[in-house]
Amino acid sequence: MTSAPNRVSVVVPLFDEEANVAPLVEELCGVLAASPLEFELILVDDGSRDETRKRVLEECERRANVRLVALARNSGQSAALLAGIREARFPLVATLDGDLQNDPADLPRLLEQASRCDVVIGRRRARRDPFMRRVAGRIAWAVLRAVLRDRASDTGCALRLFPAAAYLALPRFDGMHRFLPVLFASQGLAVCELDVNHRARRSGRSKYTNLARLRRGVVDVLGVRWLVRRALRLETGRR
Repeated sequence: MTSAPNRVSVVVPLFDEEANVAPLVEELCGVLAASPLEFELILVDDGSRDETRKRVLEECERRANVRLVALARNSGQSAALLAGIREARFPLVATLDGDLQNDPADLPRLLEQASRCDVVIGRRRARRDPFMRRVAGRIAWAVLRAVLRDRASDTGCALRLFPAAAYLALPRFDGMHRFLPVLFASQGLAVCELDVNHRARRSGRSKYTNLARLRRGVVDVLGVRWLVRRALRLETGRR
């Protein structure tokens, strides 16, 4: 990116986060409304079993720039992100989790950084997760760095900023959200990191277990390694 963006679509996947919807929207809209940006907020209900969809619809009635994308069944975070980004009206997309652990106040700082690189990813200064989840995160980071040569120091942070077109051009598979930094880099995009805040979960519970992540992660890492090594990089001569 060569200039500071002035329009952004914020995409947030949600699964059983009924208590977090209203405060999340309040925080996000408060932060972005104080900036000169034109923005929209796309909330993706990933087949929630609670009142998440109802809470989102209430916010849509209150605010014209809040939109709902509803999935018929729980399809996972990668599918929810894809569904939301496909509906984005603006060329630049910001993402964050719906559990309020990512701080919306960091979004303007990511947008400021966008003039210096193609993709901006958050780097959590101090994770506010349970001890075993932090340990699992460090192991996953070490594996990604060793196998994929992933240079990102926090691949698990959901707070990211990137062009929608670049995301939609990536190979699509379940679990791709965990590999976005290395996938973007494999396509020749400049990826930079920014220290961001991380907060303790206030409501609801985590939808992942360390065992489930490890079991799926082994297969995913090998698949992404193949994708990255086989990625086409075209260089055209100038006339």
